[in-house]
Amino acid sequence: MTTLRSRRLRIGASAPAAGSLILAILVLFFTSGTASAQPTRYLTKLTQAQAAAQLRAAGVSWTSSGHCTTRSNPRCTSLAQINRSTVRGVITLKRASGCAIIITGGTEVGHGTRTHSRYTHYNGYKLDLAHNRCLDRYLHRAFRYAGIRGDGYPQWRAPSGNIYCNEGSHWDVTYFTCGC
Repeated sequence: MTTLRSRRLRIGASAPAAGSLILAILVLFFTSGTASAQPTRYLTKLTQAQAAAQLRAAGVSWTSSGHCTTRSNPRCTSLAQINRSTVRGVITLKRASGCAIIITGGTEVGHGTRTHSRYTHYNGYKLDLAHNRCLDRYLHRAFRYAGIRGDGYPQWRAPSGNIYCNEGSHWDVTYFTCGC
């Protein structure tokens, strides 16, 4: 007990910056997440280049009808300001399914927006994924059917809580958690 006290005093007396460091660690610890929240490192926003590099390295591709990545253009497929957890989630899906994953919609404007929801494309929580037989079969088999969404489309829920909604022409995926 005396040793612990003397160490505490030594740290406080010999290194004033140590107090700041300890405070920073405590702030990081208490703000990094709880049972109902993700660690802050997964809520980090990524740039287009950061997200593209991580996805490319994992074998996930993307396409754009406008052949562009400008976030303010609805014809583009942008990854700018996407949540790190969303990128990690789609990479986890790629690895778990073994399927080709092609992103057809990201954080660009033009997606149906529900202003009362924080879980939107623009806020970095959602991606649109192209249908393919492998992915469709995997999602139907691996995840639990979660009923019909308010707009009439069927959805499946992953054990992580993420929602995969079949909107007919593509999967509309909401990444609530990292799943990694």
